[in-house]
Amino acid sequence: MIGSLRGRLAGKLPPHVVVECGGVGYELETPMSTFFGLPDAGAEVFLHTHLVVREDAHVLFGFSTVEERALFRSLLKVSGVGAKIALGVLSAMSVRDFERCVRQEDVAMLTKIPGIGRKTAERLIIEMRDRLDRGTPALTVVGRTVGSDARAEAFDALIALGYKPNEVQRLLGKIEVSGKSAEDIIRLALRQAIA
Repeated sequence: MIGSLRGRLAGKLPPHVVVECGGVGYELETPMSTFFGLPDAGAEVFLHTHLVVREDAHVLFGFSTVEERALFRSLLKVSGVGAKIALGVLSAMSVRDFERCVRQEDVAMLTKIPGIGRKTAERLIIEMRDRLDRGTPALTVVGRTVGSDARAEAFDALIALGYKPNEVQRLLGKIEVSGKSAEDIIRLALRQAIA
């Protein structure tokens, strides 16, 4: 799995971008929210990625934030929602706006997105609300507030270790993270967890 790319932005043509890393050009599809935030061609970029392997193609998707990628991955798990619709959602609204739509059961707003009819919008609301209510890691990342990159890395690492998002929030809430590396934050959180 390719988790991220850092390299030179070799080309942009909505919604596709090409990022050159070590002499290899990776073509990615991005939501418009990511695309519009990219610098001009020739500049260095960093994108979080998700690889979709299909029978006829391997498609790499790029996102400017881990929250966008987490929402994309969660949307792909909804019955009847593919990568095209997931990109459409992220292009039409922010991660916070989508979460608000789900919580307020705003079917009308979701049906304004190309490819989403009333039934798909209702399914999105039901399935994504359940994931929000259960605190699935992929969507709890959406709701977290990140004070620093080190804190964000520590949060993701603790989730990967199997801690529940609300446990991670509680553990990190007790730690002064400013000036600490992700490794230090993880170490302190683990000490608290076993204390």
